Amino acid sequence: MDLKSKAERFLSLVERLSLRPHRVSELAQLYGVSVRTVERDLEALSHAGYRIEQLGRGLYRIPDRPPTLHPVEALALFAAGRLLYHQAPTRQYENALEKLAKMLPEPLRSLLLKSTQGLEERRGDSRTLEMVARALLERRVLAFEYRSGGSKNWRPKEVLVYFLEANRTNLGLYAIGYERTYHRQILTFKLNRMRNARLLEETYEFPEDFDPNVYLRQAWGVVGAREETVEVRLRFAPEAAWRALEGDYPGLTVDKELPDGSLLARLKAVPFKGGVPWEVLSWVQSFGPRVEVLSPPELRSLWLEEARQVLAKATESVGIRG
Repeated sequence: MDLKSKAERFLSLVERLSLRPHRVSELAQLYGVSVRTVERDLEALSHAGYRIEQLGRGLYRIPDRPPTLHPVEALALFAAGRLLYHQAPTRQYENALEKLAKMLPEPLRSLLLKSTQGLEERRGDSRTLEMVARALLERRVLAFEYRSGGSKNWRPKEVLVYFLEANRTNLGLYAIGYERTYHRQILTFKLNRMRNARLLEETYEFPEDFDPNVYLRQAWGVVGAREETVEVRLRFAPEAAWRALEGDYPGLTVDKELPDGSLLARLKAVPFKGGVPWEVLSWVQSFGPRVEVLSPPELRSLWLEEARQVLAKATESVGIRG
């Protein structure tokens, strides 16, 4: 028996049994060993001073006392776990969720574990995640091929990664850093649009003047600070006004409430792709006819044109069915 692998299994057993009760058969399948091997491991842990409790036939746990948390702190960690589950692109996130759950008191611990089952079935690209994480932690230049949204071409990139951001809308992961191959500026790159990621030997230091809060201050999604911004003016219909008044949208300012219950509001956004803030456009479209784009003219024209295209397709579909 490899002593290192056996020691690693012991450490893993302690973590798992401290998190929740496990059956011997479940552990044997997990580690690829016999049931008798797991039983011997439990005996060894007991002799080493760990308090092994048997809750039923073949069901064991190690009593664990989570850190004392204020109820709001416990709820915040629980919410973080749920967000992590929704964002998690690969099954490797399961270990992180289990470690987070271990900090929670009951019943939040059991609720989080039960509500996040199924991560082991996800088969996302963990290699890209690992390369990006190591680039940030080891401060090594990240090289990869990248395909922008809507493009069919893969282009080589070399990026000094400064920050990782989860998009508040789609919960996708994005790397923010200095792109030195072409644009030579700080840009945002979506991880699932990368391929063939690898680390270069060259290292770098984080710039003292980079502040993620400043970079993302005017970001409606993940497109960060640039010198140019546009002011978007909107009219919310009465049935959608309450959404704006709740204040859930960063950077959205309500200017005036009109007699009919509608609202005039504005926000600043970063333009891209032809000078249009596309992240704002997709958000506006999610309201359907309950939000109207008043300005800028470029965004209003595009919003109206896409609405006309939807109407044309709907009319065409009706004609086909008729």
